[in-house]
Amino acid sequence: MPLEFDWVDAFSPRPFGGNGCAVVHGAEGLSGETCMAFVRETGLVECTFLGPSELADMKVRYFMADQEIPFAGHPTLATVASMVDRGLVAEKGITLETAAGLIPIALEFSANSGPTITMTQNTPEFGAGVPLALVADLGGLEIEDILGLPRVVSTGLPFCIVVLKDKDALRRVKLNLPLVEKFRKETGVLEPFWVTLGGATEAGCTFSRLVLAPPLPPEDPFTGSATGAMAAYLWSEGLIEEPVFVAEQGHWMGRPGQAQVEVLGPRDAITGVRVGGQAHVLMRGSLSL
Repeated sequence: MPLEFDWVDAFSPRPFGGNGCAVVHGAEGLSGETCMAFVRETGLVECTFLGPSELADMKVRYFMADQEIPFAGHPTLATVASMVDRGLVAEKGITLETAAGLIPIALEFSANSGPTITMTQNTPEFGAGVPLALVADLGGLEIEDILGLPRVVSTGLPFCIVVLKDKDALRRVKLNLPLVEKFRKETGVLEPFWVTLGGATEAGCTFSRLVLAPPLPPEDPFTGSATGAMAAYLWSEGLIEEPVFVAEQGHWMGRPGQAQVEVLGPRDAITGVRVGGQAHVLMRGSLSL
C-alpha cells in the first residue's frame, strides 16, 4: 500500500520559505536504507518517518541522506504541522517519541494563520571547546573573526556553536572541504553552526548559517536543533541580555525563516530551550515502493 507523505516548509508561514521537510506517515516498516534513499531522492537535508508509539502520541525517526540522527528541529515542526493539517492533533499539546527522548509540543492556534508550534528541547549538554584555528581554517576565516571559544552544545543533537563578529564574517564562511573529515573526527559533530548577533531583519536578534558538505545540500535554510543549542550557548556565555529572543536564518538563500526562542532557567543551570514557529504544508502525495 502506498505511504502518504506531506512536504512542509518549516519556520515560515508562507510557501517556499524556511526549510522543507517531507513527512512520511505509517513508515514504521521502512528500513533505514530505504529512508535514506528517499531523502536523497527529495534533495532535502532531512525527512521524518512516523509510526505508532507506546510512550507518546507519535514516534518520529529522523534521516539525512547518509545517516539516521536522534533529533532535528525543523523536521519536528514539519511533522507536527503535517499532523495538524491531517486532523491527527486535536489537543493543544502533544508529545513525540524520538531517539533523543520525549519532546513536548505546545500548539497555539490563531484564527488568521496556522498554529504556532513550539517544541521544548532537552536540557543542554555542554561539551568541550573547539580550537579556534581548526574552526577558522574550516570556515575560511581568520581567528579574529570569531568571538569567544567555539563549543559543542546539544539539546538533542550536538553542534559546534561559533559566534562571529559581524555579518561580513558570516557571509564569508566557505567550507574548506578537505578539512571536513578532520573536523568531524576531532569534534564528533557535523559542520559548525555559524551565528552573529543582530538579525537579518529588525525583528531578529541572531542570524545564522549552517554550511554543509556533500552529499548534503550546500546549506541548510533553517536549523531548529542548532538554534536551540545556540540559544543555550549564548545565554550561558552572557552574550544575550534576555533569554527570550527571535532567531533568523535562510534570508540570504531566499528562504527566510524565523523562530521564537526561550531559554529556560538561569545562565548556570539551564533546564531546556523552547523553539517555536509556523509552518506551511506545501504539497501532499503518496510514496510507492
